[in-house]
Parts: sequence; structure tokens; C-alpha cells
Amino acid sequence: MEFERSSGVLLHPTSLPGKYGIGTLGKEAIDFVDFLIASRQKLWQIYPLGPTGYGDSPYQCFSAFAGNPLLISLEKLKAEHLIGAADLSTTLPLSDEIVDYWPVIQHKMPVLKKAYQNFRKKASSSEKDHFDLFCQRHEKWLDDYALFMALKDNFGGNAWEKWPDDIRLRQPAALASYTKKLEEPVGFQKFLQFLFFKQWNEVKSYANSNGVKIVGDIPIFVAFDSSDAWSHPDLFFFDRDRRPVKVAGVPPDYFSATGQLWGNPLYNWEVLREQGYKWWIERIRATFEMVDIVRIDHFRGFAEYWAVPAGETTAINGKWEPGPGKDLFQAIEDALGKLPIIAEDLGLITPDVTALRDAFHFPGMKILQFAFDSGEDNDYLPHNYPKNCVVYTGTHDNDTTKGWYLKAKPADREYVNAYVNTNGKDISWDFIRLAWASTASIAVAPIQDMLSLGSEARMNTPGVAAGNWQWRLHKGQLTARVRDRLKKMTRVYQR
Repeated sequence: MEFERSSGVLLHPTSLPGKYGIGTLGKEAIDFVDFLIASRQKLWQIYPLGPTGYGDSPYQCFSAFAGNPLLISLEKLKAEHLIGAADLSTTLPLSDEIVDYWPVIQHKMPVLKKAYQNFRKKASSSEKDHFDLFCQRHEKWLDDYALFMALKDNFGGNAWEKWPDDIRLRQPAALASYTKKLEEPVGFQKFLQFLFFKQWNEVKSYANSNGVKIVGDIPIFVAFDSSDAWSHPDLFFFDRDRRPVKVAGVPPDYFSATGQLWGNPLYNWEVLREQGYKWWIERIRATFEMVDIVRIDHFRGFAEYWAVPAGETTAINGKWEPGPGKDLFQAIEDALGKLPIIAEDLGLITPDVTALRDAFHFPGMKILQFAFDSGEDNDYLPHNYPKNCVVYTGTHDNDTTKGWYLKAKPADREYVNAYVNTNGKDISWDFIRLAWASTASIAVAPIQDMLSLGSEARMNTPGVAAGNWQWRLHKGQLTARVRDRLKKMTRVYQR
């Protein structure tokens, strides 16, 4: 599908400003949409919205379908009389500078549990009916997810591979027993999802009604410690004891000399094919209920994926194995129609990946930071773009543009300076101008580049386990000057 000429901003909701240690779906989210409207942006791009686990990565979630309860706005719950003003106060060190996840969890989860108790006691019959209807509508994934999360709490937060065999292997008697035993915590997990989707839909509706579309994200793989892997073990390469036989990663590349060992379980595509790709179709359907456009991460893995034997400490000893190719996307199109999908076609791209992308007219991605290291034949240089592509100054895996430029090789900086006709003092906006002026249908920049921030504002460093996903926007950073500069550039380049 080809997109209209447009532009937007990349910012995950966790990075929104606010008091309680993490961005939420409250007033600050609406304020950010207002900034997008005022600066003539048509797109707000985010990362996956799922509940994050160890490492806090939105690309390693406990569910491919659920929302992150840490994004729930407590202030909205106060306005609905589910909690009181005193519940917003805490002596825990909640930072306004970064997202420090553990104090956020320590503060937020007890307050959310109190909201659940108040809801059970005080909610009107109409409100309880809305909750029941939500649970019925999403029962295909919600029942397993809620039980999974309740079981994790019951077993001290351990991954499901460490649970007792009867429930780890989902024996029917154990499922029935634990469902009854954990009835209240299961209900609480369902309530969290009810709150998340209610608040997210309010934000999305406000954006859509003002001409702003949400660009969401689907990681190709799911986390091993997820309700998806636990509840659908037949879809993955597990042994009889449900341990991974081989796991996901990428070979040595730009980011790492030993590759990246992601550790995600790999799909058994033959089983998925025999089932008509039902699980993937439902995943796509559910994601499009949350967002308007979907970026599929690691798109090349649908043509071929890097399979690493379980137990390896690096990704070096993997091998390429065939993915489902056109068969999967044809099944999705047959079930759901033509969809606005962006293919993250970065890394080692072979002709079969390009053919798969082009067969469904998915726009690929261009990263300006990749453009200046190999001369004028580089496909990431704007004068080489096809119209049907999406250009970014950088993504969550890149340094900020300013940080990248300051660390670039002297020869690369000279090439940038010559290509852009710049001295580098305003390099972030030089790159934004390149993106907005290009022929690419869509141009997107992280908010960090619009604020000309350096490496201190980097969101993620691939291959580094800790310290990622913490950056936050500070209140007052989105000034009238930034808004007007973006608005003018968007108007000049007719986006």
C-alpha cells in the first residue's frame, strides 16, 4: 500500500513527561497530540505497547496482545473516583528525568490493586457490564494472559520454564486448579487490561479526530517468557519438555561483531501454515485495533531468519533458515484485506526479502545515519530513494543524530557536510530537512532529534542489556520555537 506524503514524530508514551516516574496515557499524551496538530504532523510513531519484562524492552513483552499497565494514568483513575488524592503521593524515588522502572512498579501496582478493589465494590452495573464485555471480546488472548501473569506473581516472578511441571506443561487439571485458586489476581490482570485499552482508545480517538494517525510496531518474534509461548507451545521449536531447541538473533553486523543473540523462540512455520496462520492473523487484527499503521520489525525474518542453537552464548554459530514468505502475507491479506504496513527491511537485505516486500507493495525503511559511509551508491542517500518508502533520521536502535555525527569518522563527517552543505552545528535539523525534502512518502524523526539532543538522550543501544528505554521528555522542552520550526518545514516540503 502506498501512503500519502506526510511526516511525523517518533516518541514512545513511556517517554512523555509527568510526575509519577513514567509517561502515561493521561494529560501529557493529549498535550503531545496537540503539539503534533499545531506543528502540522500527521503521524505519531510509537514502539510496541505491550507489558515489558526483564530489561524493560518493548520488543520483549509478556504478551503480543496485551497493553502495558505502567502506562495507565493514575490521575485519570482519581478523576473517576477509583483512587484518592493520597494514592498519588509516595516516598519512593520517582524520577522526572528518566524512567526508573522498579520504583514505578513499586508505587503503581499497589495503587492499581486498590483501584480494582474499589471498582469491584463501587462500580455501577453499567460499568461492570462494560468490563465484562471487554473480557468477552478479548477472551481469546486475555484469559491465558491474565492467568499467566497471575501465575508469575504466584511463583515469585519466575519465568514459566521454572514453574511446577503440571502448570508449566498446561495439564488440564492444573489449569483448572490454578484458575480457581488465583481467581482474584486473574481478575485484577483483566482489569488492568480494561483500564489500559480504555485510556489508550481515548488517546487514539483524540489523535484520529484531529487528523493524526498512530504508527504502531509489531516485533516479528515474541519473548520466551510470554503468555504466547506458554499457551501456544505448538507454534514454536520446543522440545518435549518445552525448552527452546533454537532461538532468534542476527549475524554479526553494523551493531555487533558477534551478532545479536536475542534468545526469542523461533516459530514452527509448518505448524502455523497447517493452521492457516490463524495466530498471526489474530495478532495483526488485534494490533490494527490499537493503531492505524503497523511497522513490522525485522521483516527480513519472514524470508529467512537467523537460527542459533539453544545454549550458544553469541549469535555467531547460527544459520539462515527459510521463513513463510508470501504464503503468510497472502493469508493475512485474504483474511483482513490490504493493510497499511511498513516493512523494517534493514540489515542484510537479499533479493528474496526485496521481492517479498515489493510483492505486497510494503514501503521499506531508509535511515539517514546509514547514508554517509560508502559513497554515492548508498541506497540510504535521499537522491536514491523510491517514492514508496519511509525515511527516518534514526530509529530507537540508533544514537541521536547529534550523537552520531560527533562520533562519526572524519571522512564521513566531511561527506555529510558536503552533501548537506552544512558545518554541522545544526546537524539534527539538517537531517530533518533532508528527510522532509526527500521523495519518500513518509518522513519521521525521533523527538530527540527535533530537540537537537546528544547521546545522553539515546533510547536503546543494541546488544547492551541494561540502561535502555529510560529516556524521558522534560516538561517545557516542546517550545513554540520547536513547534513553529517543524510546522514551517512541513509546510515548505508539502507534508
